Amino acid sequence: MPMTSGEAGAYAAFARETAIAAGALILPHFRVALDVADKGADGEPYDPVTVADRAAEALIRDRISHAYPGHGIRGEEHGWQKGRSNCTWVIDPIDGTRSFILGQLHWATLIALNDGERIVAGVAYQPFVGESFAAADGEAWWQRGAERRRLATRRCPALSDAVLAGTDPGMFRAAGTLDAFDRVAAQVRLRRWGGDCYCYCLLAMGLIDVVIESSLHAYDVQALIPIVEAAGGVMTDWSGNRCDEGGSVVACGDRALHEQVLTLLSRCDS
Repeated sequence: MPMTSGEAGAYAAFARETAIAAGALILPHFRVALDVADKGADGEPYDPVTVADRAAEALIRDRISHAYPGHGIRGEEHGWQKGRSNCTWVIDPIDGTRSFILGQLHWATLIALNDGERIVAGVAYQPFVGESFAAADGEAWWQRGAERRRLATRRCPALSDAVLAGTDPGMFRAAGTLDAFDRVAAQVRLRRWGGDCYCYCLLAMGLIDVVIESSLHAYDVQALIPIVEAAGGVMTDWSGNRCDEGGSVVACGDRALHEQVLTLLSRCDS
């Protein structure tokens, strides 16, 4: 039976409340001396993790298990616990751990619900500034305290007028991916590095036009996809297909712009 709008909205509200609870646990570890471990294997890029990441995910998993005991849980730090139902919560307790350990603000707790066929709700919450970006049932909204407003991407059909964002050039590890990014970057009005999940949230807010990234995982993107799409944007892999499992991802606020970007990303230079 298809999920109703009321059910999707309730899941989004639960995700936001849970992210807020996780944020209260995370904040005492922000901008203080903190031990940082490296999850990366020898020869792999630096992959930091802190006690805040692990504790926040444990809290989120505990809240989900009590509220929805039949659901699966898939998190960055504690793996994939399959559920009895088709529903799976996909969690990144701190997306942007590198920013977090540097005291920068571009990090957030990401929580999504996937019903086995599609992502029905997504939330990104930044506790230091107290703002959340959320989506369910085709609506995306920004909220801080009692203030809430609908999110909408902006029209930008010309690549020459576009603002392009990406987190770090080091994420383009596969052969040719950085060259593909540079083909797009050479034609935009403005390019900025940094941002992690915030790149996509600001795109949904109408402040960024294109986000291009690579080497992503499901927990990096599933909360963000419904936010971008419900705000009027499009978010796919570089071939224009679904990107629920991450990989190389492109998001655009304008669908016409997305087609242009895909063409440049797929072009093979001799």
